[in-house]
Amino acid sequence: MNVMKPLPSIASGYRHTALLKADGTVTAVGDNKYGQCEVSGWQDIVAVAAGNAHTGNAHTIGLKADGTVVAVGWNKHDQCNVSSWRDMVAIAAGWRRTVGLKADGTVVAVGHNKEGECHVNDWRDMVAVAAGDWHTVGLKSDGTVVAVGNNRYGQCKVNGWRDMASVAAGYLHTVGLKLDGTVVAAGRNTEGQCEVSGWHGIVAIAAGSHHTIGLKSDGTVAVVGWNKHGQCEVSSWRDMVAVAAGCTHTVGLKSDGKVAAVGNNEYGQCDVSGWRSI
Repeated sequence: MNVMKPLPSIASGYRHTALLKADGTVTAVGDNKYGQCEVSGWQDIVAVAAGNAHTGNAHTIGLKADGTVVAVGWNKHDQCNVSSWRDMVAIAAGWRRTVGLKADGTVVAVGHNKEGECHVNDWRDMVAVAAGDWHTVGLKSDGTVVAVGNNRYGQCKVNGWRDMASVAAGYLHTVGLKLDGTVVAAGRNTEGQCEVSGWHGIVAIAAGSHHTIGLKSDGTVAVVGWNKHGQCEVSSWRDMVAVAAGCTHTVGLKSDGKVAAVGNNEYGQCDVSGWRSI
């Protein structure tokens, strides 16, 4: 049976970045049009997630130590209506929806469901969830993977995956990290975002809209996919312990608590150089 992975301490949305600090508070920078960066009052947070999309608005989710969930930002589709959630152990934020994993291994979702991306009520024995733009992915305790939602590019064709340790979902692609440190991917590959078959020694993964990030056991970072905004320029990164991928930017957490970011900074989503104690 798979063991629950450490909860995410960094999250990259469409045009914003949120980070969980050591004291359980959260800080955020970038686009705040819908209040998605208004997290200064949050306390006792153990994980963060940010709505990520190839285009559109965003929201930010926080998982509290008591298993409840808080949310700020764009709520047109009720994706922030999570105040009633209880007993949560993990969260994920897609475009226009929020997904929560409960302690009993079941999953709940709120928000836009036109593509069936919220049809997770029958899921059982889950240990992790991921949310792409229009599809939702779940990792089961036996190392297999399930997916619902838009499957136009085969991003939900994960039924054959085995021995998985974690999953990530981008705009129209899905990435899976295997227990042996290799990586698999399915879905749209127009920008080469699924070219991960040669990766080894990976300990964590993240999926942006059109790029894929892999954190290696030596603290360096591998990347494939669209690099129009420099979001794949991470070859110089060292001593990383966590990574997150936004629409067109990438964020990395270093072992000393400092943060690095590359890519589109039009809204200040990469202005993280002064952050500490993350």
